[in-house]
Amino acid sequence: KCVRLKQGRMEDDTVFSDDPVAMAARWVNEGARRLHLVDLNGAFDGVPVHKQVVEDIAKAYPNLPIQLGGGVRNMNT
Repeated sequence: KCVRLKQGRMEDDTVFSDDPVAMAARWVNEGARRLHLVDLNGAFDGVPVHKQVVEDIAKAYPNLPIQLGGGVRNMNT
C-alpha cells in the first residue's frame, strides 16, 4: 500500500493506494523524474519487506532513478 503515517505510528496511517505500481505510474505520468520509496514495514522490522514491489516498479520504469529506504541497515542489504 501507499501510505502516510501520522507521527510515525503504523496504527495511524492514511492509505492513498493499494497498488504501488499504479501509484508510481501516476507520478511518472505527472512528470516525475525520480521516485523516493520507503519500505515502512522494513523500517520498523529492520530488514526490507517489500522487495518485490520495488522490483515491480523498477521493471515497469527501467530508466527511472529510484531512491530506496526502509530496512537498510548494512552495505550487504
